Parts: sequence; structure tokens; C-alpha cells
Amino acid sequence: MTSSPRTPGVQRVCFTMQLRPDRIEDYLRDHADVWPEMLAALTEAGWSNYSLFLRRSDGMVVGYLETEDFARAQSSLARREVNARWQSSMAEYFESGRPDAALDELEEYFHLA
Repeated sequence: MTSSPRTPGVQRVCFTMQLRPDRIEDYLRDHADVWPEMLAALTEAGWSNYSLFLRRSDGMVVGYLETEDFARAQSSLARREVNARWQSSMAEYFESGRPDAALDELEEYFHLA
């Protein structure tokens, strides 16, 4: 059986980020009530089916989203003022500062639809 990692028109994106272990609860609290304007900006920029997962033992965050073009979706989001405010407010939780600059994209090598 041959599998294709790409579905035409949809790019699946997975990435990791590293939280400071002593800030996990604060980070989760802030994500319990994400600003409505930030949610709208994500949608308008082309992010869909977006999920974040946490490994509490060490603060590793795994993100997943679907979009037509991740580079374009990132660029669109980066130009929005609300994103700058959100990234700045989240920076204190991450070991390497702003999460949008610290995400490590993973390579998709298999997909079963």
C-alpha cells in the first residue's frame, strides 16, 4: 500500500514548543479563555482544525493545524496587531521567548485517511 502525506488543498502541520515547566498552570489558565479577536485572527489567516497538546512531565507542547499554505497563514497572522499582543503575553511561558518564533515544525512522512 502506498500512502500520500499530502491531501490536495490541505497542508497538515504539526509542531512542538517548549514551555517553562514552572509556568504550565498559568499557560493553561490563559488558554482556557483565548481572546475572541485572536481566535478570529487565526481563522481569518487560514488556520483550521487547530489543536494544542501538552506533555505535563516536561512542558512539551505539540500543535496541529490544517491550512492551504502554512507559510502564507503564518505571514498573514504575523501582520495582525492582536497576534503581536498575544505572542508578547505568551512569551513568559516559553523557554525561548515568543512561541511563534520558537515553534519547531515536524515533517509529515505518513498519513492514513
